[in-house]
Amino acid sequence: MGTLYIVATPIGNLNDISQRALEILRSVDSVAVEDTRVTHKLLAHYEISKPLITCHQHNITKSVEQLAGELKAGKNIALVTDAGTPGIADPGNHLIAQLISLLGEELKIVPLPGANAALALLSISGFPTDRFLFMGFPPHKKGRNKFFAEAAASNETVALYESPHRILKTLTALPADRPAVVGRELTKQFESVYRGTVGEILARYAKELPRGELVIVLAGLYT
Repeated sequence: MGTLYIVATPIGNLNDISQRALEILRSVDSVAVEDTRVTHKLLAHYEISKPLITCHQHNITKSVEQLAGELKAGKNIALVTDAGTPGIADPGNHLIAQLISLLGEELKIVPLPGANAALALLSISGFPTDRFLFMGFPPHKKGRNKFFAEAAASNETVALYESPHRILKTLTALPADRPAVVGRELTKQFESVYRGTVGEILARYAKELPRGELVIVLAGLYT
C-alpha cells in the first residue's frame, strides 16, 4: 500500500512552502490536484515534473477509484489544493474520508502542515485566539440565516471565508457595530488588511468592490 501525503501549498506567495513539502512533491509518483493549471505553475516554479490527477468536487467518485487503485499498487500520492491546506474548507476532506472508508487501516496518511488563510489573518487580528470558531464559506441559500446568527452569537473569535462578489452581502448580515478584520489577497503583491467595525469595513468596500478571496475575522462577544 502506498502513502497519501496531504501537502499544504502557498496561498499566494510561492515562497511560502516548506522544504519538506518540496521533498515530498519531488519523491511521490503522482500529485492529486484541484486545478492542473494552478498546481502546474507551482511545480514549474520549483522545477518539479509529476503526473497530475484531477480531483475536484464534481468528480470525487471517479477520483477516489483512481487514487485507491494507485495506492493499492504501492504508489505514493501527494494531495494538494489550489491554495492552502487540503481538506480545510475544501472538497479534499470528502475525498480523504472516502479513501479511509474504502482502504481502511492499511492506508497511511501523512499531513504536511503549511499555509492557511484563516490562521494567517487570525495571527495578526489582535483578537483572542486561544479558542476560535472557524466557519468556512457561508451557505448561499439554505441555512444562511442560521449561519450568521451563530457567528454573531459566538463568544469566541470567528473566522470565515468569502468571495469578492458576495462580500457586501455577507458583511451586511453581520453585526454592524462588531469589531472585525478583513484580509484580502493575503501574502500576495496587493495584500490588504482592513480593521474597524463591520459597518466601517462595509462602507469602505461599498465604494470599491474588492478583488480576490477574502478572510473575515469577527470579534466574539467574549462574555
